[in-house]
Amino acid sequence: MPNSDLDLLSINTLRTLAIDVVQKADSGHPGLPLGAAPMAYVLWQRHLKHNPQDPQWPDRDRFVLSAGHGSMLLYGLLHLTGYDITMNDVLAFRQYESKTPGHPEFGYAPGVEATTGPLGQGHVNAVGMAIAERALAHRFNKPGHDLVDHFTYALISDGDVMEGVTAEAASLAGHLKLGKLICLYDANDVTLDGPANLCFSEDVGKRYESYGWQVLHVKDGNTDLDAIDRAIAAAKADTARPSIIIIKTTIGYGSPNKAGKSSSHGSPLGDAEIAATKKQLGWDPEKKFFVPDEAGKNLRQAVEKGQAAQAEWQKRFDAYAKEFPDLADEWRRRQKNELPRGFDWDAVLPTFKAEPAETRTTAGKVLGALAAKLPELIGGDADLGGSTKTQLKDAGFFEGQKGSGRNIAFGIREHAMASICNGIAYHGGLRAFDATFFCFSDYMRPAVRLAALSHLPVVHVWTHDSVGLGEDGPTHQAVEHLASLRAMPGLYTIRPCDGAESAEAWRMALERNHAPTGLVLSRQKVPGLDRTKYAAAKGLHQGGYVLSDAAGFKAIILSSGSEVQFALAAQDALAKQGVPTRVVSLPCWEAFREQPQAYRDQVLPPNVTARVSIEAGTTFGWREWVGDRGVAIGVDRYGASAPWEVIYQKLGLTPEAVVAAVKKLVG
Repeated sequence: MPNSDLDLLSINTLRTLAIDVVQKADSGHPGLPLGAAPMAYVLWQRHLKHNPQDPQWPDRDRFVLSAGHGSMLLYGLLHLTGYDITMNDVLAFRQYESKTPGHPEFGYAPGVEATTGPLGQGHVNAVGMAIAERALAHRFNKPGHDLVDHFTYALISDGDVMEGVTAEAASLAGHLKLGKLICLYDANDVTLDGPANLCFSEDVGKRYESYGWQVLHVKDGNTDLDAIDRAIAAAKADTARPSIIIIKTTIGYGSPNKAGKSSSHGSPLGDAEIAATKKQLGWDPEKKFFVPDEAGKNLRQAVEKGQAAQAEWQKRFDAYAKEFPDLADEWRRRQKNELPRGFDWDAVLPTFKAEPAETRTTAGKVLGALAAKLPELIGGDADLGGSTKTQLKDAGFFEGQKGSGRNIAFGIREHAMASICNGIAYHGGLRAFDATFFCFSDYMRPAVRLAALSHLPVVHVWTHDSVGLGEDGPTHQAVEHLASLRAMPGLYTIRPCDGAESAEAWRMALERNHAPTGLVLSRQKVPGLDRTKYAAAKGLHQGGYVLSDAAGFKAIILSSGSEVQFALAAQDALAKQGVPTRVVSLPCWEAFREQPQAYRDQVLPPNVTARVSIEAGTTFGWREWVGDRGVAIGVDRYGASAPWEVIYQKLGLTPEAVVAAVKKLVG
């Protein structure tokens, strides 16, 4: 059907509002909103199932603007379709603590489903959301009761498909046949530095076809709304494959001097060019931030449509709740991201004998026990499940069509793995975890950072945590990683010393439902501590605690993880030499830092300045705890290929080194 005047008016409202607001902020990206407004309009007006009055409706379609630099397109859509974003909010674009930051941030504006901007992340988050939709459908849908049935859409750009993380995720999405995932590719062939063909000449469609995606094309994404509509309908109809719709557009469409040029990508057009663009679009150049009544009314139909769709779903849910009350209660609980009421941690968490074991193994047993009681736990590993001990017993591998199975075989795709888990967390209703060797947390870092920034309760399991890995050598031995991740705001890194701390670490991670947590675990065996002799592991929840004390202690020995055993051995040796010491287990710096000063002073009395730390990582950061006078024993170099016991001896990670350092400090 031909484009209506109302369609064109509404699209140009989105376009002109975007360029006016970018100009007011004197900062932003006008090119994408000008070019991509038609595809966004068609999707939102004709296909997207959502209720602006209830942005958290669980069965809404998800829309992710992966090309987050085009944020004013999204903010315009949210404002004009009836979300709680006022014109004043829009005009505060890119201003301090506004709902409309430069790139979309989860938790600021209602309707923003994911934090995007770092290119590729939104595309991959959408894969996670599609996985979540299928997993929840498998758990909750019953014959005659489709509680979960929605699509995930992502608007992606040339820059998104260049990023390696999207290749990882698109490959997995095609393999899993995630048919309710649809990407609209704004193929304008321009990037920040100029034409995309300066660096990019591949056939993206053939690449995605090889991944197992349905590939659709729209030759004119600037004006052919009907072609866009047909392509989205075709994508929705094929639920056996994810779909990518390659829509050819012109960046900066309508701008007489900047259309099709990189100059429209990341800078305001300027007053003169905005006036010329408005004339080109048939708009009054004197009107700024103008929303014609007809366009506003047209776009706000989303409220009535969304309320009707949600009301119909609510009737279905009410009928479902009568027939399946226990599942309905579980659904409500999981939508709130809450643990079961009265969840008995002491009954669920396994206990461990005072015998040697790897913390990867003890933590794996804890995960298995929790998964048996918490069906929302879902996750996987980067082809290392046998080593990370994170495969859920009798849970099956995730199957993308049915949604069955709770073990996701991510393959050797660490970056995508973490970003997909973020998408699962954004979606809601599930608790996601992933796993790999600690050294490969480097491959995951951009996604871990975004989880912290977005307050996503993803749990990262990082095993083989240090030079204790042994013979595989320095390429696989994490050295600087603890310091690096401890520097990331919002992330907890927990390095337990034995099975009891492993259990409490998992408890902390799951109770912490507002931010990510990393569990850093050993490959080599460590002693299981006799908790009748040493302090209870519940002290881990304060981040650090007095593990073993001595009357009149003259020095404090601090440690985490597999080196706590050496701190205790040094304490025993020093006691025999008449030097009483305190041993502090410090498995989570971030949690300890958040404790009241009185508690921290109780654990680390300021008047005791003779302090020694030992940890199999770089010493960077330990000065905060040992003080200017203290000594940090660590690994300020890369490791070596040898049995772990040899490496520890050669690098000075020994009780004897601790004893010598303490004696030197106390005189």
